[in-house]
Amino acid sequence: MNSEPCRLRIALELLPVTDSNFEPRAFANRVGAWLSQAGPEPDVVVSCRVRLARNLAGFPFVTRLPERQAVELAGKLRESLRERSVDGAELVWVDLPEASNLGRLVLRERHLVSRDLAPVEPHREVPAGRAVTFSVAETTSAMVNEEDHLRLQGLASGLDLSLAFRRVRGFDLMIEESVDLAVSRRLGYLTACPTNVGTGMRASVMLHLPALGLVRTELEKVFTAAQRTGLAVRGMYGEGSRAAGDFYQISNQVTLGRREEDLLADLHSLVPCIVAFERRVRAALQEELGDALADRVQRSLAMLRNASAMPTEIALQNLSNVRLGRALGLLGDLVVDNLDALAVRIQKGHLQAQATDVAEGDLIDAAERDKLRASFLHQQFGAEEL
Repeated sequence: MNSEPCRLRIALELLPVTDSNFEPRAFANRVGAWLSQAGPEPDVVVSCRVRLARNLAGFPFVTRLPERQAVELAGKLRESLRERSVDGAELVWVDLPEASNLGRLVLRERHLVSRDLAPVEPHREVPAGRAVTFSVAETTSAMVNEEDHLRLQGLASGLDLSLAFRRVRGFDLMIEESVDLAVSRRLGYLTACPTNVGTGMRASVMLHLPALGLVRTELEKVFTAAQRTGLAVRGMYGEGSRAAGDFYQISNQVTLGRREEDLLADLHSLVPCIVAFERRVRAALQEELGDALADRVQRSLAMLRNASAMPTEIALQNLSNVRLGRALGLLGDLVVDNLDALAVRIQKGHLQAQATDVAEGDLIDAAERDKLRASFLHQQFGAEEL
């Protein structure tokens, strides 16, 4: 056995991408800074996100926006952002009707666009005027002509809501310098959905709760506490998605009559309690069921190294177990980096984009994807002998 710790890494170099050469393959082989860096409380908190809903004055809401005006609006926004920079680099702009199904799917898996903005089903066309713009580091982005004219987003690693808010607020102020937004002196920012009127802000925290997931009665306490605080608990991809790999999003629900500071304070008051709760349950499980827990982690590690095919949910669950094992010191001298990036890179769009021997055309079927996923995981977890 090598005396040096076995370290598994993923290449994370940031490659500039522009709208004229947006290639899913190049894009899928790197990840954004919010996934490649560890923030506060990283054993439990994956990331924070703050979104701001904004609409341009003089244009109908998206539900009543004619195609001609949607294109005009997107062009106006694009021109206002031309030669602007975020994180020291020019913004990327992708016209979604021009992107391939695979490209839209990869953007969706990166949390840069929503399912509604970028459908990939064969029978659904992407309406003209839909786009996404983002910084190369992917810490700041905006969806164009989704539910609102603009859905701005700031992301940060770990439990750092303040940083996520500063990023999106800075982007918001930059846009307000060049376009007029729909604002009411009495109500605040006007939005398509009444629950977003006011600040237009949705803040969320992505949590990894494997111990609470093993004790469902304790996890239900988290759901109840969130609901009492006016927060919602959702799956990895937000509203309408299921929890997978023990990942949960906790976010605010109503913005009208609340200040940004109040909405962030709700999360700041609850999330640290959930983090402490998860850690207590982890410690109790390790004390009471230490051997069984270690066996669970090792079996997942063996599956990731040896399986011939692996569906997404099973892969995420095995990665969740290994992530828990890392936090509890159950991996021996194996040092595993970038598990959060892996949870994105095993999604179906990323798998196809990363596979050099698979065409970038139509999306491949589930059976072929499961084999690709297993092969990809072998490369990450079976590259070195223990």
